[in-house]
Amino acid sequence: MHPPTTVTLPPEGRVFRYRDRVTLADVSPAGRARLDALARWLQDAAYEDALDSGIDGGGVWVVRRLALRVHRFPRMLEDVEVATFCSGTAPLWAERSSLMTCGGAVAAEAVAVWVHLQPDGARPRPLPAGFDAIYAPSAMGRRVRARLRHPPAPPAGAQVRPWQFRGADLDLAGHVNNAVYWTALEEELVAAEPAGGLAAEIEHRAAASAGPATVHADGAMRWIAGADGAVVATLTAAQDASSP
Repeated sequence: MHPPTTVTLPPEGRVFRYRDRVTLADVSPAGRARLDALARWLQDAAYEDALDSGIDGGGVWVVRRLALRVHRFPRMLEDVEVATFCSGTAPLWAERSSLMTCGGAVAAEAVAVWVHLQPDGARPRPLPAGFDAIYAPSAMGRRVRARLRHPPAPPAGAQVRPWQFRGADLDLAGHVNNAVYWTALEEELVAAEPAGGLAAEIEHRAAASAGPATVHADGAMRWIAGADGAVVATLTAAQDASSP
């Protein structure tokens, strides 16, 4: 697993701030913000930043990899702020780092690689015109890779449980939204609420549609496979000993 290093706001360049609040649809029965809610806030912050930047590249951005370190889970009715910035670039993708705070204290850190695709989502597309002028200063020349690092398939002895992607999980592209995949791990956390922090990482391998799926588990790793058996995403998670 590759949890994010400590995220530090850049000394120069653009930092976009997105604010939200933990409400009923975001929490587990214990009043803890769920992982899919955290992923949605990070996604919304990225989307709002892109809109606010004024860049119109005609393409679409999809998450390739997201590493998340939760120091403490936000609680019901807490205000949440996400400070997000570009922390690395490449010709066809960019890295986005984010700090999530509650009451001025860091609750979670995230590092994501977003790939820029053609409007139909079929192929990568160069970063939009004007991207470097707005986002490159905070990246400070850092180059990033989008290569996937998790084992691509579960071992033969992995535990298997059924899963289901609903029509309500689909986004505008007609695919399961990135934040929804975290519910496969959240299902386990609701059954055994985490005592402290969590270090987790997801890698997206292919788009998924509504229908039956399976979750394969082996140690800290999870593989989510569609009805045809092909792995669409991998997840890894463990207690974060560095968190209170």
